[in-house]
Amino acid sequence: MVRALQESWTLFLGLLLLMISNGLLVTLLTLRGAELGFSQTTIGIMQACYPLGALFGCVVVPRLIEQVGHIRTFGALASLCSTAALIHMLTQDPFSWSAMRFLAGFCFTGLYVIAESWLNARAQNQNRAAILSIYFIVQTGGSASGVAMVGLPDPSGGLLFAITSILVSICLVPMLITRVKAPEYSAPDRLSIRTLIGISPMAVSGAVLNGMAQVALFVGLPLYGLARGMSDGQAASLLVIVTLSGAICQFPIGWLSDRMDRRLVVAGASLIGAGFFALLAVGPTGIWLYAALAGMAAVTFPIYSLCVAHANDRLQPNQIVPASGTLVMALNVGSLTGALLGPAAIRMFGASGFMIFMAGIALTTFGIAWLRTNRSAAPLETGPTTAIAAVGAQGIGELTQPDHSADR
Repeated sequence: MVRALQESWTLFLGLLLLMISNGLLVTLLTLRGAELGFSQTTIGIMQACYPLGALFGCVVVPRLIEQVGHIRTFGALASLCSTAALIHMLTQDPFSWSAMRFLAGFCFTGLYVIAESWLNARAQNQNRAAILSIYFIVQTGGSASGVAMVGLPDPSGGLLFAITSILVSICLVPMLITRVKAPEYSAPDRLSIRTLIGISPMAVSGAVLNGMAQVALFVGLPLYGLARGMSDGQAASLLVIVTLSGAICQFPIGWLSDRMDRRLVVAGASLIGAGFFALLAVGPTGIWLYAALAGMAAVTFPIYSLCVAHANDRLQPNQIVPASGTLVMALNVGSLTGALLGPAAIRMFGASGFMIFMAGIALTTFGIAWLRTNRSAAPLETGPTTAIAAVGAQGIGELTQPDHSADR
């Protein structure tokens, strides 16, 4: 593993810079849009362009990598991301911002595809989980750091956009100077959504609903804070809390799901999450607000990982990689919906209404998971759960799908 990490340090450094920039940009746009007088609906439409671009990126970028290689594709996409951040700084209308969010969704998704395919190619079955765990830490730490930077003083109004552009540009350097040869790459096949639903309806529906929940939170939570009279920095701190709490609890909840029916864990986590959302709708303050947010994220964010693991339990080894791409598509469909509905709920029903809307998503997930446990038996043998960040939402979608074929 040490050798694999030595060969991949440039990739981890580039990813860290990408995650910081993406976490900063998604939160900055929500808060800056509110300052410019954009309605919650307008902000939701703008942010929904990111997962819409990601849907196209999931289809187009793998073919592009296959044709011109990892490094050239990485350089082209990073340059476009850097340009998009600068255009946000130079314009103040929702149309250009929406177009740049679409471009960012397309490009960032491609950058994650490159990073993850490179890591998977370098890893061996015996060290894959450890390397992907480091990748997950880089994802989470970078994203939380970027969100926290929103509270930095910005008297000119353009400093944070410039920092975002600089970070994306610098992430190119370690990739371009590495002496490690990029791995061979061929675009993966996909399992049709109809086939995957037939194999694991829980995995597909859970991916859609969890994508909806996570993106609604990443777009709507700063607006929730502003609606409660918080400053930009305080509103951004809410996202830092949920990002870190959701990351920390991926592993213990995954450990639990490896020892019992995963659908029961999804059902239990969703029901507890609905309770936390109901508490947040009441409007707790101070330490109780942060405690409720941490508890909510702890049981909400790991659900996508559980759905992927549940699908893998029911798939043949040669179906796992194609199914991964299909689940990413399902996640982005949910993300698109959540980005639209989350801010709309705040506009129509206020801060409390937003949390009631989120409780509705959690209860729907609970109902589907509970129903599935009564419709079919759990697999006799299950593979290990690996943490997967669907911050696909915020960042709005970084996804790590390990190869479990050796576990079967």
